[in-house]
Amino acid sequence: MCDATFYGKRKDKLGTLVFKDDITKEILLSKHIESELSADCKQLLNQLLKLGYNIQSVTIDGKRGLYKVFKDFPIQMCHFHQAKTVRRYITKKPRLQAGKDLKKIMYRLTETNEKNFTKKLDEWYENYKDFIEEKSTNLETGKSYYTHYKVRAAYRSLIANFPYLFTINKDFKIPNTTNTLDGGTFSPLKILIKIHRGLSKSLKLKIVDDYLLNYKNKK
Repeated sequence: MCDATFYGKRKDKLGTLVFKDDITKEILLSKHIESELSADCKQLLNQLLKLGYNIQSVTIDGKRGLYKVFKDFPIQMCHFHQAKTVRRYITKKPRLQAGKDLKKIMYRLTETNEKNFTKKLDEWYENYKDFIEEKSTNLETGKSYYTHYKVRAAYRSLIANFPYLFTINKDFKIPNTTNTLDGGTFSPLKILIKIHRGLSKSLKLKIVDDYLLNYKNKK
């Protein structure tokens, strides 16, 4: 599993990218970062391969560029992050019926299979294709834009990530979320850092390094 977390004040730009083995629960590699860049994932991937690891699959959060980085391996898009992306566009309580119906489809993502999910998503598109392709014109600039761009963006994110949503059902019994990183690893780390508030940036990073280095022994 590959994911990053950020902590501390915004001005500190403190973050750490982590590779975790879902089988052994071991933290394989990590790197402190200021923003999530595919180049950092590429660097850790190369280090992992040089160490002789055999990568069966990769579960990621779908950030731009990651599919290219891990193109030589089966990729599973995290269902939690996909649902989060859709929710960001249509909100938790959609007002539009198209958003409400898309939310219902997304709710069953972790419980369905590729065939049924495709059927439901295709039916949704056929029902709302004219709606999401509708355009309006900015009276000041004369430029056109999609009237319901947020609902359209939610749908487009599903289409873009669709080839990676059901890898878990095709090849390996692999995790369909990065939740053991988000909840099992990152949450306790953030609590630890919060307890030690007021420390300098360098000391916070030392705490993170120590936590990750000894993570397996704590489980």
